[in-house]
Amino acid sequence: MQDLEAYFQLVEQNRERLEDFFAGTVAKTKTFEDTRIFLTDITQRAADRSYFPFIIADISNNKIAGFLDLKNIDWNIPKSELGLYIDQAYANKGIATNAFRLFCDFCFDEFKFQKLFLRTHHNNTSARRVAEKCGFEIEGTIRRDYKTTSGALVDLIYYGKLN
Repeated sequence: MQDLEAYFQLVEQNRERLEDFFAGTVAKTKTFEDTRIFLTDITQRAADRSYFPFIIADISNNKIAGFLDLKNIDWNIPKSELGLYIDQAYANKGIATNAFRLFCDFCFDEFKFQKLFLRTHHNNTSARRVAEKCGFEIEGTIRRDYKTTSGALVDLIYYGKLN
């Protein structure tokens, strides 16, 4: 909760960029109070070990540069879906790729996942580029698997990486 204001600002400043690919986050953080409720919820889910949120911090100025999360965790396999977004001010500098690579190593080491995966839209070239640079392979396309903010059902590319 100590990151509430900074997190709200991160989403607010990047809302338009996040609308299509992080519809849930955008919908649940429309106001400062909505964001408080959202962070309370994900903090509880982390305590329940069903979801884990992480921030990418710029240590030079203590700003939040991005966000990573583990979701759709299956402890029986064990595997998890990863999510990532980066502040526009930090985009296209290799920061997202480096953070994601380190995050994957952390997830394999800390949580002992055997598989990490992500789903992204064909048009999300930034996410596709990060995934491929970090050793993820395309496993297929999942048809009509995601609803955008505008309500469109879209296909997603499924990427996977094994430990």
